[in-house]
Amino acid sequence: MQRTPAVSRPAWANAISGTGANRKSPVEVFATAASVLTRGQYAEASGLRFGKFGRWTDGVTAMREDCVAFAAYWRAHNDRLRHDLETGKETGPIWVALGDSTAQGLGAPAPRGGYVGQALQQLRRRTGQHWRVLNLSVSGALIRDVVGEQLPLLPTTPDLVTCGIGANDILYSAPGKVFSDMRALLAAVPDRTVMLDLPLLAGFWWIVGRMSVPYITRINRVIYEVATDRGLPVAEVSAQFTPPWTGKFACDSFHPSQDGYRDWTRALLAALPAA
Repeated sequence: MQRTPAVSRPAWANAISGTGANRKSPVEVFATAASVLTRGQYAEASGLRFGKFGRWTDGVTAMREDCVAFAAYWRAHNDRLRHDLETGKETGPIWVALGDSTAQGLGAPAPRGGYVGQALQQLRRRTGQHWRVLNLSVSGALIRDVVGEQLPLLPTTPDLVTCGIGANDILYSAPGKVFSDMRALLAAVPDRTVMLDLPLLAGFWWIVGRMSVPYITRINRVIYEVATDRGLPVAEVSAQFTPPWTGKFACDSFHPSQDGYRDWTRALLAALPAA
C-alpha cells in the first residue's frame, strides 16, 4: 500500500494538548484547568474540593496516570510483536488497531480490558486461531494524527485493520475540518478496514450530552456514507453503547469502563467480515 504523507498538527493544538507521550485529550485539558479551582485557596470552604466537580477533576488526574502506564504497556507489547514477526517466532493472523485512547483501553482497570483486548480474546476463541494485535493507537489522537502518524506504520499485509477516532476532534476542530479530515481518513485507510462510529451520549453529560447528539450524528453520517462508497464495514458503537449508563463510564466520566467496552466489543465483532 502506498504510504500516506505526514499530516502536521497546527501549532496551537500542540501548545494546548502537548505532543507524543504527553498529549492530552480535550477532557484532560479542561480538567487540568478546572483543578486550579478545586485545589485553590478557597476550594475547601466553597465545597468545590470535595463536591462532584472536585471528584471529577481528581478522576481525570488519576486517569492521566493510567494513560502513561497504558501507553508504555502497548509500546512494549508492539515491540515484542515486531520482534516475533521479524524472527518468525510465532504465527497467526495480525490485527492492527488505529485510533485514540479508547483503543488503548483507557478507562478499564488494565489495558487488555478495553475493546481491543476484549475483542482479541473473543477472536481467538471464535476462530481457534492465535490472533495477534499491533496497537498503533495514541491517547489524545485526532483524525489527522491517524493519517499522518499511524497509517504510515502499518505492516504490509495485516489480516484486519480497525479504526476508531474522532471524539477528540469534536472539541479541537471546527465542524468543516472534522468532516473533511474524516473523509480524508476514510479515503486513506486500507480496503476492508473496519471503522467504528462515535457513541451518542443522549442522557449523559447532562445537557451537553443531548446537545452533542445532532453533531455526532452528522459525523457518523459522513463515516457511513464514505464507508459505504468504499465497501468498508462500520462497527455501530452508537447502537450498542447505549443507556442505562450506570457503570459504563470510568472515573473521568468520559472514557468507557470495562463494562462499557463490552458494548464496544460487541459492536466491533458484529461488523467483522465473516472470513
